[in-house]
Amino acid sequence: MTTVAYIANEFPSPFEPYVIDEVTELRRRGMQVICCSGKRVSPANLSLAERAFWKETRYFQPLSDDQLLRAAGRLASTGLHLWPILRPLLWERDASPALRLRALGHTLMGAALAKELASLDVHHIHAHHGYFAAWMAFTAAQLLDIGYSFTLHGSDLLRRADLLSAKLRACAFCVTISDFNRRYILSNYPSTPPEKVIVQRLGVDPAVDGVLSWPATAMAEGNGRRFCLLSVGRLHPVKDHRFLIRACAALRDQGLNFICWIVGEGQERSALERQIAALELRAHVYLIGHVPRRDLSGYYRYADLVVMTSQSEGIPVVLMEAMAHGKLVLAPAITGIPELVEHQRTGFLYEPGSLPDFVSAVRWIQANIATLIGIKHAAAATVAASYNRERNLHSFAEQFMARLQPSDGDYAHPVLQQVRLSV
Repeated sequence: MTTVAYIANEFPSPFEPYVIDEVTELRRRGMQVICCSGKRVSPANLSLAERAFWKETRYFQPLSDDQLLRAAGRLASTGLHLWPILRPLLWERDASPALRLRALGHTLMGAALAKELASLDVHHIHAHHGYFAAWMAFTAAQLLDIGYSFTLHGSDLLRRADLLSAKLRACAFCVTISDFNRRYILSNYPSTPPEKVIVQRLGVDPAVDGVLSWPATAMAEGNGRRFCLLSVGRLHPVKDHRFLIRACAALRDQGLNFICWIVGEGQERSALERQIAALELRAHVYLIGHVPRRDLSGYYRYADLVVMTSQSEGIPVVLMEAMAHGKLVLAPAITGIPELVEHQRTGFLYEPGSLPDFVSAVRWIQANIATLIGIKHAAAATVAASYNRERNLHSFAEQFMARLQPSDGDYAHPVLQQVRLSV
């Protein structure tokens, strides 16, 4: 049986259900998958299924005193083999002094990962996202003399490409979620062999009717049904909800009768609450908080327009979910989003960072919504054709297994043997 260690910065996470999906699919194919996480997570907000993964996951931050001593000993015993790990920390251009220091700590965590995996006959390590867990995977793979790979989404490539040159050079392959990302990698890291970079899209399930639940703010006394904007995403600066709230102030000033639900939780809540109060938008903009994914269906079904204002994205699952529900979407024309949202055919795009363009688009959509049924149908059809979760998971597993070369020679699982023979 082929054994793979799968590591993420934080696992399990309710914000990244596709990681559990990938682990589950690989196990279904006969692989043994060891779940690892850079940071220790709290089980408080996890579903029952996520808690099951939480119980089996191996955590490496913070390191215990025993883990730290064993990791330091593992590095000290490496000798000359330590140089390929330390060299990027000294010579890579895409790293600040502070990042290099942090990476030294992540190197210790990677050594602890190697020590943990050494007796488990692991053939390969895969890291989800290119953040510090990918450096841990890089370090552990070097120490164990096995291959590693990682998945790149959006910000880990476009905003925080920490030591990415070294990670790309050393990896067996890199999975990314859009054609845009693949072109960006090959353009900005030209020494990367094109065959190393695999495009594998995420996906969603077909929309199903769920419990119709939404806040009482949906109906304002005396106003009837108001035009409803919906934004779904964690409250993080990269999601730029401040831009959305400024846009809501402009829409209010132009006389639009609307509400805006912002579903999600995070570090920006206090700042957004102050902004809403300062702009006197409490009757229009509502911070709903975290909503479990299984309960989002009612929000999608009620919304007239699902909006996204992020500064950086891959291809957002939120947009896929909205389109699967046959909803109109409005998003910035950045990164891989135009691969999903074709302007005025499957949704609408606006000029990134342009408040007038965003506001104008919302006003036009609201005024013409009765004529846009064809766009709703095209959106749902696009997701069904290219962003089906089950089909794309199948493709991920096929591509992943085809690129593994276990040291024991042959795959034990007959499906894996057939994949290997076909490559």
